[in-house]
Amino acid sequence: MTSYYLIGGATLLLLALGLIMVLSASSIPSLRDGDSITGGFRNQAIYAAVAVVGAVIITRLPVRWIRRLAWPAMLGTLALQALLFTPFAVAAGGNAAWVYFAPGVGLQPSEFGKFGLAIWLGAVLATKGRLLQHWGHVLFPAVLVAGMFLGTVIYSHDVGTGLILIMLVAGALWVAGVPISKFVVAGSAVVAGLAFLVISSGNRTRRVMQFLGMGGDDDPLGANMQPERALEGLGTGGISGVGLGASREKWLWLPAAEDDYIFAIIGEELGLLGCLLVLALFAALAVGFSRVIRRHQDPFVKITTAAIGCWILGQAMVNIAVVIGLLPVIGVPLPLLSKGGSALVTTIAALAVVLAFARDEPGAKEAMAARRGSMRRSLAVIAAGGRGRG
Repeated sequence: MTSYYLIGGATLLLLALGLIMVLSASSIPSLRDGDSITGGFRNQAIYAAVAVVGAVIITRLPVRWIRRLAWPAMLGTLALQALLFTPFAVAAGGNAAWVYFAPGVGLQPSEFGKFGLAIWLGAVLATKGRLLQHWGHVLFPAVLVAGMFLGTVIYSHDVGTGLILIMLVAGALWVAGVPISKFVVAGSAVVAGLAFLVISSGNRTRRVMQFLGMGGDDDPLGANMQPERALEGLGTGGISGVGLGASREKWLWLPAAEDDYIFAIIGEELGLLGCLLVLALFAALAVGFSRVIRRHQDPFVKITTAAIGCWILGQAMVNIAVVIGLLPVIGVPLPLLSKGGSALVTTIAALAVVLAFARDEPGAKEAMAARRGSMRRSLAVIAAGGRGRG
């Protein structure tokens, strides 16, 4: 049961820490928007409660049921992506990646796309098996469908999410057994495509130039504002932080403090120790993922877990690298910690799928049955003792 408790424990701790930090970081923006000081936290808590209830159900599903959901999940999430081409699509922060059905009622289809694509890739690539040694079976249908998802994301100008999708697909293909020679060719194409996307956008070019120190922009409110303010927050926190709720950057100095830059608020309020705790919890998730991949015998489980692991851990690494200045500004949230309903719900659902896989590891069912039996015997002894005293 080590994998199950590692993944489940790390998920619950990250979720609890995320809710606390969203309460702190979103308080001032909520007041600015005319809401109560707990407005942002209240919405996040509702999403978390719904996601946890759904996760409990998912963890009880047999692996074969999850595999049967692969095609419906892929088609459903692809249909959501298609909404980006309709009047329901809304642009925010330079990306047209949101869909609103009514004021205040919306979602980000790409977050659901990650979930559906991960499960679908696991089912398809597990069926292919040794045929993945040939280009045709790699490209069709896995890479073709993944390319459709990626194309809709790039259409919405959300290059950050596109990068995470590439990591997800790469993780699935790697564990599925695709030869490294094909990764070299595909990697070259990805690098060329990213270079084109950077060059074709003035905003992206400016971000990269600023990151390389060649932007020549000394405006404190310019393109370099977020990276500089994030580093100021991290530096102010020191070893133990300025105290929970005492951040200065969240007073509208750091844009997206409760979203993409919440790691900076963690560093400011909880210090280096808080940052190390976050890194340790993601490391625990990585160990749990690798155990499931290594120990489970079902190729579908291995590939799906790899896809979900590369999505969640890769996104965490990109987000943290941006905040600490190791990457140019890329707008992706920190899983389980950043404010955002769509991202939170789909991330918890994906982790619940991996927990269902962990419950199906060799020996896990027997261990759980033995512990339930031990618990029943303990309760019976307590009850008998109570009757004896009566």
